[in-house]
Amino acid sequence: MQHFLLSSAARTLSLKAVFRMGEDKAYRTFCEMRWPETDGEAVCPRCGCTETYNITSRRKFKCVACYHQFSVTSGTIFASRKMSFTDLLAAIVIFVNGAKGVAALHLSRDLDCQYKTAFVLTHKLREAMAREDATQTLQGEIEVDGAYFGGYVKPANEKENRRDRRKVVNQNGKRQVVVVGRERDGESFTVVASTEAKGGEVVAARIHHMSTVHADEASHWDGLHAKFDTRRINHTVEYSNGHACTNQAESFFSRLRRMEIGTHHHIAGPYLANYAAEASWREDNRRIANGAQTAMVGVAALDAPVSRQWKGYWQR
Repeated sequence: MQHFLLSSAARTLSLKAVFRMGEDKAYRTFCEMRWPETDGEAVCPRCGCTETYNITSRRKFKCVACYHQFSVTSGTIFASRKMSFTDLLAAIVIFVNGAKGVAALHLSRDLDCQYKTAFVLTHKLREAMAREDATQTLQGEIEVDGAYFGGYVKPANEKENRRDRRKVVNQNGKRQVVVVGRERDGESFTVVASTEAKGGEVVAARIHHMSTVHADEASHWDGLHAKFDTRRINHTVEYSNGHACTNQAESFFSRLRRMEIGTHHHIAGPYLANYAAEASWREDNRRIANGAQTAMVGVAALDAPVSRQWKGYWQR
């Protein structure tokens, strides 16, 4: 059976099509993503009036009711953007096309922009993607697990000089635990914490009480039995026994590990939650065509407010 990503159904939008459409059509695409309920006709973000004037010389609108002037990106995560709409749309396409993430250096070379521009832009897209999981509750068959990421320390050559980085005494604070809760063939969300136990508490609070939860034999998962129908798997003996397994949670960690080692090479601690949220979004939408993924990310970005974390990032 052919993998979905290898099929023609997975390819509904290409960079060639984006650059051929031109700036006017790219601009119109952003209008349709910002105001889908009016087929791209501007709606005043201040008073909600649907009657506006077009200021064509500056690609802006003026509200008939309150005289507020605004653009298609005003008040969104793309506010104060300087890139053309064609380049911005191309950036989203490049970003979603990376099955295991896209490095900012890669994006800066493709779009001929500064690394700083690409770095902030990709993090803004991750922030918009993470909003999908903000109020999400998991239900049904749920797998939970945790793994360490970030702050890699190369092991010593001599075996007797090596240290177990999982122990608190050998940690430098840079490595953190990503805990994932994942529905069987459904949605997922992630939590970044200093320990798997602390992250597990947050995950448990976001699971419906009628769910069945699968976890390993780590002692900090013992509390799940009081809240859910819980099934445990001993990974020192087996990875699946027909009754319990966490293989889909492990599959998510495999993607995130490939992102960290193969694509980004290094993920700084403060940004780990952003990358984990991106991996969760990619895992949840991996069977959706890239054109639809581009639309989903574009709509999420235009629905998100101005970023407080990434606005003026390089100016501190």
